[in-house]
Amino acid sequence: MDDKRRRARVQGAWAGPAKNTSRPASQPVLTAAKPQHWGSDQVVPDKQFVYKEPAEVTRRVPAPRVIEKEGAHDISTTASGVSRLRLFPRFIDPKEADWMFAQLQREIPWSQKTNIGPDGPYQEPRLTFWYGEVPYTYSRSTMQANPHWHPLLTMLKDRIEEVTGYTFNSLLCNLYRHDKDSIDWHSDDEPDLGRNPVIASLSFGDTRMFQMRKKPPPEEHGDYTYVERVHVPLDHGSLLLMEGATQEDWQHRVPKEYHDRRPRINLTFRIMLPEERR
Repeated sequence: MDDKRRRARVQGAWAGPAKNTSRPASQPVLTAAKPQHWGSDQVVPDKQFVYKEPAEVTRRVPAPRVIEKEGAHDISTTASGVSRLRLFPRFIDPKEADWMFAQLQREIPWSQKTNIGPDGPYQEPRLTFWYGEVPYTYSRSTMQANPHWHPLLTMLKDRIEEVTGYTFNSLLCNLYRHDKDSIDWHSDDEPDLGRNPVIASLSFGDTRMFQMRKKPPPEEHGDYTYVERVHVPLDHGSLLLMEGATQEDWQHRVPKEYHDRRPRINLTFRIMLPEERR
């Protein structure tokens, strides 16, 4: 029995000393940190570097701004100045506009102009006629001077001048016969029109969408993908006035459409400068 007690005491000694429960409260307890291993002999740091794929910059094509309400609409402000549209949706009463449309379609001597493009001559996809004291040249072909205004056009010019405060001396008439007639992107910025020309656009007939796009900055190298856009539905009897830097900073068009459209007449009143003032 004494031999068993001796063996128990020896085994207890191997188990290590008993915990000292009488340690002062101010005495710190030292514990050994468990080493962390990366592989076999490298210590893993507390903060690890995590590779993240750089975020891709996504450019969105902006939705067009649609202008339908009457009034003045500033569409941009740049070093060139303010580009402004003024819309008069019911400038001509619908019944009066019906009569005017029929008379103009029948009595204006419409013809198809031939322009000169990069690939040679081509016919415009619409009919036109010119009124004015001086010739008008665009797309490398000229419309001859024609001072003999139709009386209805003179009356419309006078009415537009009274409302807008501008005086116009020339007029380009356009007849869009159907949905495939159109005019491509361009600005009315010929030298004959001077700087910051004012264009008054009066529409009769079927509604067509007048589309505008802002000219891109130099760093875009002529890419129009992400530029601002404006759409204006031009209804029967509506008047749209383009003022300020609109022709310098923006382009416009009337695109082809893919469903039936009845004929539309568009009258664009302008101020042509005499040669000595260009």
